[in-house]
Amino acid sequence: MKLIDLSDLSTKRLNALAEAGIESVGDLLNFFPRRYLDRTTVSPIDRLTGRGEEVTVVGRVKDIHEAGYRRKKRLEVIIQDETGTMKGVWFKGVSYFKKTFKEDEIVAFFGKAKRYGRSISIAHPDVDKVGDPSDLQDLTRIVPVYPGNKQFSKTYITSKLIHQWVSTVLKHVQPPEFIPKEILKEQDLPGRKEAYRMIHLPESRNEYLKARERFKFEEFFLFELSIAKVKHRIVERASGHVFSNLDNYTKRFFNEHLPFELTEGQKQALSDIKQDVRSGQQMNRLLQGDVGSGKTIVAIGAILMALDNGFQAAFMAPTEILAEQHYRTLIELLEPLDITIRLLVGNQKNALRTDILTDIEGGNCQVVVGTHAVIQDQVNFHNLGLAVIDEQHRFGVKQRAEMLDKGSHPHVLVMSATPIPRSLAMTVYSDLDISVIKGLPGGRKPVKTAVRPEKKQDDIYDFVEKNLKEGGQAYVVYPLVEESEAVDLKDATAGYEKLKKQFPNFNVGLLHGRMKSEEKDTVMKQFIDNEIQVLVSTTVIEVGVDVPNANIMIVEHAERFGLSQLHQLRGRIGRGTRQSYCILIYGQKVSTEARFRLSKMAETTDGFKIAEADLKLRGPGDFLGTKQSGLPEFKIADIIEDQWILAQAKSAAWDLIKDDPDLQRNEHQELKKVFTPYYKERAKFYGMG
Repeated sequence: MKLIDLSDLSTKRLNALAEAGIESVGDLLNFFPRRYLDRTTVSPIDRLTGRGEEVTVVGRVKDIHEAGYRRKKRLEVIIQDETGTMKGVWFKGVSYFKKTFKEDEIVAFFGKAKRYGRSISIAHPDVDKVGDPSDLQDLTRIVPVYPGNKQFSKTYITSKLIHQWVSTVLKHVQPPEFIPKEILKEQDLPGRKEAYRMIHLPESRNEYLKARERFKFEEFFLFELSIAKVKHRIVERASGHVFSNLDNYTKRFFNEHLPFELTEGQKQALSDIKQDVRSGQQMNRLLQGDVGSGKTIVAIGAILMALDNGFQAAFMAPTEILAEQHYRTLIELLEPLDITIRLLVGNQKNALRTDILTDIEGGNCQVVVGTHAVIQDQVNFHNLGLAVIDEQHRFGVKQRAEMLDKGSHPHVLVMSATPIPRSLAMTVYSDLDISVIKGLPGGRKPVKTAVRPEKKQDDIYDFVEKNLKEGGQAYVVYPLVEESEAVDLKDATAGYEKLKKQFPNFNVGLLHGRMKSEEKDTVMKQFIDNEIQVLVSTTVIEVGVDVPNANIMIVEHAERFGLSQLHQLRGRIGRGTRQSYCILIYGQKVSTEARFRLSKMAETTDGFKIAEADLKLRGPGDFLGTKQSGLPEFKIADIIEDQWILAQAKSAAWDLIKDDPDLQRNEHQELKKVFTPYYKERAKFYGMG
């Protein structure tokens, strides 16, 4: 059956459907209702309390009029059901919304009902057209409401019409079932054709909920199947280098030169890595730890294991400033071991770059530290045995795959100081084994966080001055405004001039993204050596910069920062023995979401709790960068809300791949037809396309 076989489907309507991504009968079946109306979910108007409760109200439009004057104009639409009247109110888009309503039509309002005097109203309700007055009896059954758009309105494609088309399709089409029968039975899910009937033509609330569960499971199942297949192929193809000898560098460093004692979390992570690199399989491990938890020492341990066995190691960071810091850290800590370490970044002179590339290819360079320059085509390793990728979320899956192809499938350790919520770890990072470092190294005190308005700035500066006199140091960070480096620099420069006058007895420094690497290095070295006491900076110090004596972090216009970014900034302090303070200063206009972010920062220092909150605010695509992460845009499933379905789908998918990795069995042939093109697309993200 084809779309054009459906009744009342003109060329204009076909075009409108195509714009919404509906070009086939299959697309139409997968165009799911966004909500349902039935007698059990619709509130009679006379039962509304008006205390801000979320309600669905259905009624006939009785009056449409404008109230107020000039800029304060508002639109009021009064609807009536059998029990009374109420109104929808619009303060914005008055002209647009006025045109969308007609008297005597039946509409559904969704929103928070509030009482004002004797009347109840919903401000800016979501609106669905139920149809013409003759459709009122439809509410004796469950009515699906489909997503709409301008083109649908122009061509009169209503929920009722879509409902008719789907009913016709389901009478003539047999959608193939591809989820194995035993899995459907185990998960108590309906078959595919029945699920389409239940989601589009439900006879009860339980039916459409069960159908939605089936399609959510289906989306997660295919995705987890692809991750399990990737993992299987990594294990299958990559007999990893065996690091059996840990006698020289590793033991000497940890027994004789480590300047502090390892935490239990660090010891466990090192033990996990040691087990991986001796297993004969290629290591693919994610090392998670909050800011300041000591991941770098664990990475150094892994690097020394590679060097002990005659292999090279690469350490990749997302920015030059962070790569340079890692380079300095490795030089400082590994100096007694006489290890050759080179730094490879984008802006080096040709002669130096050629020298470094020659050393890497010839094997004279044992460890290369750098940015994404490390994975460029002209970089050829002599015998790369280990790749460490810092701040994994800044690179993404594709760059990790490119690193896997350097050398002869080196072991890979990826690190993240942005804690990854369990729901994402179950999806995007399913192909990785995970180690988590919990807690902070000994002697560190939790950072105290305060949220303050701009008008309290004088009190804040008095507090900063008191700490400076006691020997502390402070960061003052300005935000990036609308991704404009010019505004960013102007804000920071103005702040720098202001703070020089504010603290005349102390040295104030300035750090920003437009400075040359040598200039940044000079300023940072002066701050590390306490020659600068107050460092005014843009967000270039967000990740990785480590100054143990700095114990104050002031963030100007903190309402403009995201949660993860604020948490990363706070992680720059609290690295020494002094009590540290993070002060978040906000401006006059602060959105509800920004207030939530600031209060969350004051409430907890737990990076995992902050990451969960950030994920809920931004969604997974924004949190990770969908293109970077390889995470698909799920149509109906939600990795935050549907974690229990995700867990079930993951278990079923991984068991199936373990049992039948190439889907050769007869009962898996329908699944293979659907999965093969799906996997081909997903595998590109993992360098296996």
